Amino acid sequence: MAPVGGTAVQDHVALAEIELCGELIIAASAAEDRLSLESIDAVLRVAEERESAEV
Repeated sequence: MAPVGGTAVQDHVALAEIELCGELIIAASAAEDRLSLESIDAVLRVAEERESAEV
């Protein structure tokens, strides 16, 4: 049972992972065939992460 009084703890990394998983599920359900690795990278915004890491 959760404690009463609004002492919720948020794990921002876990929340971001859940959001990305949801986006992958949506993309996979909308696709006619399996998602390619490039499509998965696009959904997960891999190129954006690489660009920001290089700066």
